[in-house]
Parts: sequence; structure tokens; C-alpha cells
Amino acid sequence: MRLPPLAQRMMPWLIHAGARFTRPLTLGVRAALLRDGIGGPEVFLVRHSYVPGWHLPGGGVEAGETVGEAVVREVREECAVEIAGAPELFGLYFNRAGSRRDHVAVFRVRDFRVLGLRAPDLEIDEAGFHPLDALPAGTTTATRARLAEMRDGRPPAPHW
Repeated sequence: MRLPPLAQRMMPWLIHAGARFTRPLTLGVRAALLRDGIGGPEVFLVRHSYVPGWHLPGGGVEAGETVGEAVVREVREECAVEIAGAPELFGLYFNRAGSRRDHVAVFRVRDFRVLGLRAPDLEIDEAGFHPLDALPAGTTTATRARLAEMRDGRPPAPHW
């Protein structure tokens, strides 16, 4: 199920506009859920209904919530996946494309359990595992960059 085109274009603006009144700084989380697939390493990606491209799953950190709690909650909501161990903080990025106040904590997660298939809804159009060496067309530049940093053993860049 997809949002109407105008709602799709307005959603990121509304999210950030609302955050200006509730948070002086916005903090989000993303998770690189990595596993060994039949054909090699795979990563879980999501395609949202309101922004183009394939992304690492994640979302905003709520008031009173740690980044670790937020990544566990977001992965459960967006992926139908339960993180089993402590997620590993990979990097913290300034997302200047999002706003002058947005930061993203990226976690590398290898210990998890798939709870079931993630059905499309108003937020997520598609979700699932993809080969690391054959990411789907439309995978965002930032998603590709974070996965390349992990794959190549490079330190995280400062900007999303």
C-alpha cells in the first residue's frame, strides 16, 4: 500500500518539522543486519513508501530511549526481526542532507532471529535480504557507503 504522491513528498518534511518542536537535535538509528546466505553475504534492506530507494532499516530515537533500545525496536517494527545479542555500534554520522541537526547511529548486527515475513504496509513497501555483492537498483548512496565501509574495514566517514 502506497501513500499518495503528495503525502510521500511531504512526509520527510513533516517528520523533521515536528522534530524541531520536540527535539533540539534529532538522532536516528540504522541497522546493517548481516548474514551468510546461500550465495554469500546478505544484508536486510527496506524500501519505504514515502522516500525513494533501498535503505538500512531504522528510524528515530524516542524521548527516554537509548540508541540500543531504538535500534532493537525499529528492527522489530520494520523487519520482523528480533536482535538476539547486543548490537555493535559501527559509526555515528552527521546527516546534513536531512537537516543541520540530524545524526545517525549505525549498528552492525549479526546475531538475530527472523520472526516472519514483513508484509507491506503504509510505511514499508518492500523488505528483505539482498546479496551484498548485488544490491538492488535504487539502493541509496549512503546505504552503499556504509556497507562498503563495513566490507572494506574502513573507519566510518563523518557524514552520512
